[in-house]
Amino acid sequence: MKLGDRLEQMTTETQQQTRILVQAAAAACEDKKGTDTRILELDPIDSGLSDFFLITSASNDRQTVAIADEIEYRLKKKFGVYPNSIEGRRKGDWILMDYVDFVVHVFLAERRAFYDIERLRKSARPLTPAEFDAELKAELTAKTLAARKKKAAAKAKPVAKAKKAAIAAKPKKSVPVAKAKAKAAKPVAKKPIVKKIASKKAPAKKATAKKTAPRKTAAKAKKR
Repeated sequence: MKLGDRLEQMTTETQQQTRILVQAAAAACEDKKGTDTRILELDPIDSGLSDFFLITSASNDRQTVAIADEIEYRLKKKFGVYPNSIEGRRKGDWILMDYVDFVVHVFLAERRAFYDIERLRKSARPLTPAEFDAELKAELTAKTLAARKKKAAAKAKPVAKAKKAAIAAKPKKSVPVAKAKAKAAKPVAKKPIVKKIASKKAPAKKATAKKTAPRKTAAKAKKR
């Protein structure tokens, strides 16, 4: 595999892993009764180091802490992933969890309306957790099908090579044998009947000529 293709594959795998983590964090928000949960897919030019923002709202500071704790616990337990930093947990009105490739914002409803991150990130693509989940499933299905095709192609290559080798190993027919078979296959032309009759009559004429010759010599002897 070329270096460029390998780097592209690694980038794709990293992006898919990030999506899986965001999906798990969004599920934790839903389970802890977070409201109006949204995922912002950030523009690569505008995103800096992060690819996604996960934003959810809570009705009180205890709920914001409970949501943040559940996200941290699930990602740690299932994936062994820890946040790079957590801010605002003590106050509880806006908890920010930085996972580098994505950032989680757990707001009190009034704080979220005040800062309005969605409006500030106009270039981002907003998704609901259900829409995000559907896209992730489609990507994983496409990846699985591509891997199966690649595996099938890898299996087919040795079979094709073996067939070519078997064909090449077969002994070729020599030219004299081929010519002999071609001659045997040609129909033998029959000689005309007329020629056969002529050849039989010719010896008869010669025989009569030989028999008459002695009679002439006897006649000549009597005259003398």
